[in-house]
Amino acid sequence: MHRSILVIDIEGSTAAVRTNPIRQELRSQVYDMLGRAMDYTGIDGGWCDPFEDRGDGVLVLLHPVDELPKTLLLSRLVPKLAQQLAGYNADLPVAELPRLGLRLRAAVHAGEVHRDGKGCFGEAVDLACRLLDAPKLKQCLRNTPSPLVLVVSEDIYWGIVRHGYEGICPTTYHPDLKVSVGGRRRQGYVHVPSVLQLTTALRDHVA
Repeated sequence: MHRSILVIDIEGSTAAVRTNPIRQELRSQVYDMLGRAMDYTGIDGGWCDPFEDRGDGVLVLLHPVDELPKTLLLSRLVPKLAQQLAGYNADLPVAELPRLGLRLRAAVHAGEVHRDGKGCFGEAVDLACRLLDAPKLKQCLRNTPSPLVLVVSEDIYWGIVRHGYEGICPTTYHPDLKVSVGGRRRQGYVHVPSVLQLTTALRDHVA
């Protein structure tokens, strides 16, 4: 089955200050934000497979329907998710950020996905997850005030990003990491949403 692949992961979910009840609350927040971002993007529930839970993250497989071009994942869904994260964190007392603050890594890829009675698998899924878990992406999130960092595969970059479709700025995607999957080195292009743009969007929303 060909699918667009979105996978997200919570930063620092195993930190000592994060008890099991806090982890449950953060998981709930992520699922709620993801659902709202999908609604905002116009993604019909029938266009995606049931979410695959990853403990401290979620794997989303989206069907190749005409109403859901891959551009929308980058131009609407991911920015909306980042905006919600910024708003959630801004509402927390500073002292509670280490326990309750929510920051995410996200990866977008597309390819052939297999499924059996135990879940989904295949090289495309492996690549998306390997990009998401790359140490350089984790370091990138630690080094930025943005609540989200995104990495896209070279397939998504060359097929979508570089063409500069509406809402996508190619110059903000950088070939900052590589991973090995299936005996091949694969490039990942990293994008960090602008904190200024997120802050402006939040201010306009409140106004």
